[in-house]
Formats: sequence, C-alpha cells, structure tokens
Amino acid sequence: MPDAFFLAVITIAVALIFDFVNGFHDAANSISTIVATRVLTPLQAVLMASFWNFIGAFVFGVAIAKTVGSGIIVKEAAVIEVILAALIGAIAWNIVTWRLGIPSSSSHALIGGLVGAAISFGGAATIQFSGLNKTLIFIVLAPLLGLVGSIIFTVGVFSVSRKARPVSVNSWFKRLQLISASWYSLGHGTNDAQKTMGIIAAVLFSSGFIDSFRIDIWVILAAHAAIALGTFAGGWRIVRTMGGRLTKLRPVDGFCAESGGALILLGTAHYGIPVSTTHVIASSIMGVGLTKRVNSVRWNVARNIDVAWLITIPMSAFFAAVSHLLIVKLL
Repeated sequence: MPDAFFLAVITIAVALIFDFVNGFHDAANSISTIVATRVLTPLQAVLMASFWNFIGAFVFGVAIAKTVGSGIIVKEAAVIEVILAALIGAIAWNIVTWRLGIPSSSSHALIGGLVGAAISFGGAATIQFSGLNKTLIFIVLAPLLGLVGSIIFTVGVFSVSRKARPVSVNSWFKRLQLISASWYSLGHGTNDAQKTMGIIAAVLFSSGFIDSFRIDIWVILAAHAAIALGTFAGGWRIVRTMGGRLTKLRPVDGFCAESGGALILLGTAHYGIPVSTTHVIASSIMGVGLTKRVNSVRWNVARNIDVAWLITIPMSAFFAAVSHLLIVKLL
C-alpha cells in the first residue's frame, strides 16, 4: 500500500485538478453574460473573471469549506480513498457534461461524489443528513432565488430608466456590467474554491498532518489560484449555452442577471451554504428573459439544463462509488 504521505499528496493534487476543472467548467457562470452582450471580448472576460475569482480568497471567510469538509460525511468515512474517489467521480461527471455543453453543477458533482464514495465505504450511516439536506433544499431554493432576484433587479432598473433614451441606457449599462460581472465572479470564486479548501483540509486532518479541522492560508491561496487558472482556460461549449441559447441578452439584462445572482452567492457564502453557481446564474438569466415575455426564454434548452441538475448528484455518486471500489482493489 502506498505510504500515507504520498497518498495524501496525490489526493491534494487531484483536489486542485478538480478545482481547475471546476473553474474551466464553470467559466460560463462568470463570463457568459458579459460575452453575450459584447461588453468584453472572451479573452478580456476570462482575464477579468480569473482576477476576481482569485481576489475572493482575501474577502470572505471559509464557512462553506467547513460545511463541505466536515458536514457532508461522518469523520470516520473521511479517509483518503473515499475523498480521492469522490474527486474522481466529480471530475468524471464534469468532463461528461462539458463535452455535451451542459451547464451542470460542479458543486453538486463534488457533494454527490462524497456521498457515493462514502456509501461505498460504509453504507448510508456515513452520511450526515443535516448537512446534505441543506444542500438538497438549495438545489430547489437557489434557482428560485436567482430567478426572483433577477426579476426584481430588472423591474427596478426598467422603472428607474424608463424615460431614458435606449442608446443612453445601453451605454450606461455597458459600464455598469463591468461592475456586476466582477461582483458575480467574486461570488463565484469565494463559493466554489471553498469546496476544494474543505476537501484538502479533510485530507490533511484524516492523514494526521493537522491536529484539528482548519483551513490554512496556503490551502486558501492554492484553491483560489487553481479555480482562477481554470476560469482563464475557459469552457466555451458551456459559455455558448448560457450566454446565447437561453435568451437574448443586452447589457442591461446582463447587469440584472449578474447582480441578482451575485447577491444570492454572497449571502449563501456568508451562511456556509454550498449552492450551485451554475443554478444561480442560469435561473437569473431566465428571470431576465421572463420580464420581456414568457416565450423569450428557450424552454427546450432550459429543460435540458434542468435534467442535468436533477441527475448530477446521483450520477457523480455512481462514478465515485465505482472509483472507490477500484481504488480499494488497487490499494
């Protein structure tokens, strides 16, 4: 059997690979709206999003990291082979959905991976249902909040600017969208990078390298650097779905979707609730579309996204359970 130190290093490396893939897969969350409205070029957008993803390391706490690292499975199940299998399952599902251009949730893929690997390790008793239930509730609640938040922003913005000339409105919101997109990227970075922080801390704790579950500064910086690099690499298949196929977006629409979505992400980050940034921005874009007319949203595309949301946790759990069985045989 490989030595504990070597196995821990391998698992931490895989965690950072997951974080990179998360940024790559979820680049659409941060940049799809601002690219679709032509406020920034794709290269400018990923540079901006990568910067704000990284800055999230210095702005918010680590409440989500603690939830993911110690609130989903019991500590007895948080052994190296379980964590490694969870990461492999999540990465596998992210790659499948990226290839298909489906904006599924990397956050839920990781949580599904933890659940599947832990059940393979010790059955349903290994799951902390109090932490898992919080995540499951927000699978429904986060998209609703994103939808309602973007509708409120859109109605408010149009009420204030209804007498302004369209050219003037467009010009102003091209500038304002730089702020809203940065705000959303900040929320995306602080929300998603924390999940990898929690996983790395769990590896260090279960391997005996730290004497209590905590998030060290090097873990915070490494996780944010990995997700920022992944965002810079981009996930253009998914950008196309999010930015152009759900509904047609103007700068004012992008501002409202990003502002509503950012508010949800920063609020849930404060309370340590691991939500899907993908769910939030997709529903925010749909909310903006609904303020125009019901058929401005391409419901066939939305339906495909909904199906991906529903199957992400069970599918990543399945991949992780299979990975766990293979890892146990190899070790």
